This record gives sequence, structure tokens and C-alpha cells, in this order.
Amino acid sequence: MRGTVMKVFDVLKKTAMKEKKTIVFPEGEDKRILEAATRLENEGVVSAILLGNIDNIKTLAEKMDLDISKVKLIDPKAYPDFERLAEDLYKIRKDKNTFEQVKEMLCQETFFGTMLVYEKIADGMVSGAAHSTADTVRPALQIVKTAKGMHRVSSSFIMERGDEKYIFADCAINIDPDAETLTEIAYQSAQTAKAVGIDPKIAFLSFSTKGSAKGEMIDKVVEATKLFNKKYPEIPADGELQFDAAFVPSIGEAKAPGSKVAGHANVFIFPELQSGNIGYKIAQRLGNFSAVGPILQGLAEPINDLSRGCSTQDVYDLAIVTAAQATRDDK
Repeated sequence: MRGTVMKVFDVLKKTAMKEKKTIVFPEGEDKRILEAATRLENEGVVSAILLGNIDNIKTLAEKMDLDISKVKLIDPKAYPDFERLAEDLYKIRKDKNTFEQVKEMLCQETFFGTMLVYEKIADGMVSGAAHSTADTVRPALQIVKTAKGMHRVSSSFIMERGDEKYIFADCAINIDPDAETLTEIAYQSAQTAKAVGIDPKIAFLSFSTKGSAKGEMIDKVVEATKLFNKKYPEIPADGELQFDAAFVPSIGEAKAPGSKVAGHANVFIFPELQSGNIGYKIAQRLGNFSAVGPILQGLAEPINDLSRGCSTQDVYDLAIVTAAQATRDDK
């Protein structure tokens, strides 16, 4: 059985309500963000902080008939502790930025929100509804940086349809990862899987299964599988596998006999960004899977990136995932 009966987000929401983490949303003047954050706060799922012009946020909430009385609103430019935050950011960036440059950076909502996470004022951040991935990732890498033992950031999507739940990676960050990078992406994706209640079985995907074709693109997948199995023998992983061999039990048995993963994989590692991005969108649009993400992996603190085409429900779901990541980090 590939998934549990209870939906992933039902489980995560239940956990989030016990912990009630604080999540900061830099795009507080966006309708989707405002609606999702208000819903999360009023349902008691997370404590929400919205960044932006406070008057604009209140006016928008009134037009949308939203009760934001429980939501914390912060205008970065009018924040009482702005100077202290600027001094702390300068300590992080003093070899690369002047103090005046740091203050300008801090006026940007994504940098300000990341600093709230760094200072433990917020437990995580959800951004990207009106900003590019780079606008979200850059301050995260410059301020909170990568987690201990990690050398890079990757991304994954939670793909869900009914009782089926899978992880697809990397679909948004690493363009042409080498074998070592694929290994780290796979490990980070396994941790994401565990955070959402999936027992990871990792397939390193290719257009070849167990030597059915040859080439440099296949070689790096084979090498990544070897590196992963050597470094993380406790996590089931196999490759190189075509998607059907990784997913369909009968085909997995025929193409990769004896594999503990083939035909039963639930974490799919794509060989490069192009195929990963295409793959998740095909599953989303033709397969009617919900695609939550991209979830940023490998950072020291939970910071996640939305698609600019996201819905209010996408914001709501990703905030719950972010809260779950914060809870897992605490443990």
C-alpha cells in the first residue's frame, strides 16, 4: 500500500495545532496570502505574521471581509527593533555589505522575514506568491544558511491524489546536479518524506533501468545510487530506474528483480531539473495530483517557496508543511 488512509495534510494539521508554530508571510498585501494566513490563525493552526504596509493590509482585509484581529501585522520600515535587526544582519554580512546596504536589504520583506526566522521570532517563513524563487532563496542562504552537514539547498514537491502520496525532487533549484548533489537531494527528500508521514523508498530515475542503455547521463545516476547506499544504508534506495520500473510492481520485478525499491518507490529523484519540473507538472495537470511546493530542503531553518501561480489553498498547505518542518527540527 503506497499511502495511509488519512490525508497527509490532515495529519500535519493535527500536529501543527498542538505545536502552533509562528510562520511569517512577507507578502502580506497579497490576497491569497492574506486569506490563507487569516484562515490558519483563526483555525488555530499557526500563529501568522504578515509583513507589509499595515494600512494597506487592513484595507484589503476589510474589502475581503476577513477578521484579522488575531494576525500580527508588521511594517518592516516601521519596526521598533529595526536598528537591532540591522546590526545583527550586519554581523552576518559585514564582509560583504556596508551597514547602509544592510539597512536597505532589511527594508525588503523577504530579507526582513528571514531575519525574523534567524532571530527565532518566527519558526518558519512562506514566500514566493509575488517574489521569484531567487528572492526567497537568496536571503535564506545568506542569513540562515544550510543545515549542519548539508552543502546545498534543493527542492521537492509533495504529490497527493486521494490516498496516494509521493515526493518528487528536484523540481525547482538544481539545474544539472552531479552524482554527489543527487545524493544530497535524495537524503533531503527522504527527510521531507518522513516529515509528512511517508516511509521513504527512493528511486533514482533515468531513461535506463539497470544498464538497459549507456551514457554519461546514466552514469551519474548509477554513481549517485552507489554513493547514497554507501552513506545512508538504512534508507532503501535503488537506481538507475525508469519511472515505470520504479512505480509499477510487475514491471519493477521484471526489469529489476530482487530490488527492494523497484515497483514500490514513493520518493522519486529526477536526474536534472528539466525532467523534474516537467514531470511534476504532468502529474499535476494530467494526473490530477495536488502539488505542494516547492519545499526548500537543506536549510538550517524552515523557509519555503511558493509558485507565483499559487492558490490560497497552496499557501495554506505549504504553511502547514513549514510548521511541520519546524516541529521536526525541534525534535
